[in-house]
Amino acid sequence: MLISETEYRIQVEAQIRPFHDVLLGLFFITIGMLLDWRLIWLQWPLVLALVTVPVLFKLGLVALLARLLGASSGVALRTGLYLAQAGEFGFVLLTLSRREGLLAPELFNPILAAMVLSMLATPFIIMGSNRLVMRLVASEWLQQSLQMTRIASQSINAQGHVLICGYGRSGQAMARVLEQEGIPYMALDLDPDRVRQARAAGHAVAFGDAAKPQALIAAGLNRASAVVITTLDLHGVMQVLGSIRAQAPQLPVIVRTQTDRDLDKLRAAGATEVVPESHEGSLMLAGHALALVGVPMRRVVRIMRDQRDQRYRLLRGWFHGADDASVDELAEERLQAFTLPDAVEGRRLADVLAPLEALRPISMRSHTGAPLPIDPDTVLQGGETLVLSGTAEPLARAANVLAA
Repeated sequence: MLISETEYRIQVEAQIRPFHDVLLGLFFITIGMLLDWRLIWLQWPLVLALVTVPVLFKLGLVALLARLLGASSGVALRTGLYLAQAGEFGFVLLTLSRREGLLAPELFNPILAAMVLSMLATPFIIMGSNRLVMRLVASEWLQQSLQMTRIASQSINAQGHVLICGYGRSGQAMARVLEQEGIPYMALDLDPDRVRQARAAGHAVAFGDAAKPQALIAAGLNRASAVVITTLDLHGVMQVLGSIRAQAPQLPVIVRTQTDRDLDKLRAAGATEVVPESHEGSLMLAGHALALVGVPMRRVVRIMRDQRDQRYRLLRGWFHGADDASVDELAEERLQAFTLPDAVEGRRLADVLAPLEALRPISMRSHTGAPLPIDPDTVLQGGETLVLSGTAEPLARAANVLAA
């Protein structure tokens, strides 16, 4: 606390951060070793009372304070439910109270057990808080409906827009690029101050939780052309991906992360592409370093492009048109979509691609447009669309093979 008021706080925080989780785990292990479960079983009525009464008292106190500070009844009750359980600092106070003789020794274990049980109940209380609030607060459903109506009124004219989940620095930068290109967008964010200031500046942003299907639908999810998730919280991103895939499984989704540690998990959850900041930052550092040491700028740009092509599967080629027939571009990787003939029906994807070793499958869709998995054992049907990546000559051979 003392160091946090000095100019050394950032350096000190960076140095002690690796020990944070270790010390926190050691703290909880120590507390758990103090607990005698046999005494809890013998004194369960007292433990039950110590769990119920303080939690209800704290719930009422927090809800009352939130209400007095201007929160709505639903928000106040939800805040009380989130904060009613015992916290880590309570264990410190409990241990100090026993050491200083302020607490009778026979009450230590029952109180400790009550605090542990209240913390164990926290995730279940939070998961059921919305249903409880909706049942107890009659106006809550109306307020949620008004919130969805406000979001829908902002996006009602949007068609083929990009839906941005999270309007922080990255989300705002994305919005500026889209606005310069004349592409409509709609953003959702949970910071009321940020939303208020952005809306005052004329940005298309609304207050809403992108993890809730109602907010996504109100923001025009089914009319959007793509979704960009800019938040870094993995749990929140997984929730948003789940909501999007449940409502619009064919919609492309781009996810921002700090590192590529959870890349496979995010792709399995439905992310079309994952962009790690660490990778992009290292590329920019390398590009500037190469330019400063005298490497020609054209070569720097080519190196950066090649590195991105290796990392991002969506950048490993593009769909060419009739005016893309230069010699250089004929040697570069491109994408081409093939409609599978009836002759391949019943065959495995691996068998069809066997004579096309120089090509990579990128995506596949059914005749209805639904995405299909790129799996060697996938049984093909006529009329499905297969997108392959490669250079011009192998793609031309593939056209002959798949037309047979």
